Amino acid sequence: MKTIEVDEDLYRYIASNTRHIGESASDILRRLLKLDAIAADEPVSAPTPAAAPAGQPGAGVVQMLEGGELSSQESAIDRFMHILSVLYRENPMAFAQASDIKGRKRIYFADDEAALLASGNTTKPKAIEGSPYWVITNTNTGRKRNIVAQLMAAMGYPHGLIERVCHSI
Repeated sequence: MKTIEVDEDLYRYIASNTRHIGESASDILRRLLKLDAIAADEPVSAPTPAAAPAGQPGAGVVQMLEGGELSSQESAIDRFMHILSVLYRENPMAFAQASDIKGRKRIYFADDEAALLASGNTTKPKAIEGSPYWVITNTNTGRKRNIVAQLMAAMGYPHGLIERVCHSI
């Protein structure tokens, strides 16, 4: 596996073309460039970090996963809200990309409750603790996982970590 650096806008474009949780950047690029047949023999896997050192990107998320913080949450909504709060605390600037994540008819994130209420009849918006953002909570668990996966990909988290977080919801 080789590492390359790409501009932020290119990274967002690649991440926005993710079809399923855990799809690697290589898989996305192969699909977009129609190189699927050429690389069919090469197995591709994204590395899953065991733990991120303190102060490194993802350290708060890994600590949340390994510290049992999520197991104390009683419902998928509570786990979803806790994950969003940790993501915001870890990188508030990158979290701002949440406003780009939308459904066909609904917006998922806003900076006030009224905007979410206006986007649908039963959105059940909740404030994300410690942040200026609100999120809709009236979605199924699969959609919550998708929202978190899109957000984490846009924030630059590795695919292995995204997958671990999504499975914890």
